[in-house]
Amino acid sequence: MGDGQAGSVISINGSAGGQLPATSNSPTLTRKSSVAELPPELRILCFDLTHYNRTTQFLLSCAGVFILYILYGYLQELIFTVEGFKPYGWFLTLVQFGYYIGFGLVERRLEAYRTGRRSLWNVEPAPRCIPMKTYLVLAALTLGTMGLSNSSLGYLNYPTQVIFKCCKLIPVLVGSILIQGKRYGPLNFAAAICMCIGLAWFTLADSQMTPNFNLLGVAMISGALLCDAAIGNVQEKAMREHKAPSSEVVFYSYGLGFVYLFVIMLLTGNFFSGFAFCLEHPLQTFGYGFLFSLSGYLGIQFVLALVRSSGAPIAATVTTARKAVTIAFSFMLFSKPFTVQYLWSGLVVVLGIYLNVYSKKNKLTFADIRSRFKQLGSRLPRSPSRKFLIEV
Repeated sequence: MGDGQAGSVISINGSAGGQLPATSNSPTLTRKSSVAELPPELRILCFDLTHYNRTTQFLLSCAGVFILYILYGYLQELIFTVEGFKPYGWFLTLVQFGYYIGFGLVERRLEAYRTGRRSLWNVEPAPRCIPMKTYLVLAALTLGTMGLSNSSLGYLNYPTQVIFKCCKLIPVLVGSILIQGKRYGPLNFAAAICMCIGLAWFTLADSQMTPNFNLLGVAMISGALLCDAAIGNVQEKAMREHKAPSSEVVFYSYGLGFVYLFVIMLLTGNFFSGFAFCLEHPLQTFGYGFLFSLSGYLGIQFVLALVRSSGAPIAATVTTARKAVTIAFSFMLFSKPFTVQYLWSGLVVVLGIYLNVYSKKNKLTFADIRSRFKQLGSRLPRSPSRKFLIEV
């Protein structure tokens, strides 16, 4: 028994270890063993999934991811089919951020209520963990990735936007090398190369098949991916250093992002035109926008639960399968041109995603490749010409 474990036994029983015999019937050992057997806590908002088995947790998380994100994609594309809405992607982002602030407030109160055991409306949320200057940066990046992603749908097919999002590894790879100094193996770089080839092929097909194809949409979704890559690295570093819960990060990032965007839209005059358009179509904008935001917010919770219960590689595989189903639904539910080039380029992107997931299990390095080539070279005959002369 280590010193840390012995200390915990003393604090539980309120007596020194030497004064209490360690027998098989000791309540100390019974209590200690029961604590050791407790599974890690798994919650989705106020729903406790801890006592379900691993298979049930996985199936529930997968069902939530598929249902919520397919609904999210459907509603996002449906909103942009409203005639005249395409210029108001930034206003949709403002509406989405406003709903996310409300959802974040409710989640933080639920967390405080669960831990404090007091009335729901009398509890105070936990104090902020991450410095405000970090949140100012995160809010700007969040605004960039969400606003540019929403606005790009005015210029791109929805499947093209999803394919770009599937290639998030490319900017994440570059960003983590530059920001956190991480090192990657050959499988990660091979995955990035496959994604680049598939993405270029898919974009070329879209430019040939879509009459309203616009390179501005490609620039917007590329900018969204760059912001998203920076967000992942900054968030990971901040949450690791300050032990902040995800609800706090979501609340402050979207809250400050809402303030940023509201001020910018007021100064440019786009707020009033967007608000007037949405008042003319309240159901298609504010109504669908609420369901769109709710499905996205809850989807984040299910993805986090899937990561905690099954690990990041499995979660990446599930979310990739979800994106493939979303693209299929987009072609079935919304009329758009189709070519087999979409299929082949999408499969190249999927190959890149598979290599990325496989690299998390197989930590192959460049040194391993060099050593294997050396082993292969040592097994080859060193003087084949001499052998040939003898046989002659």
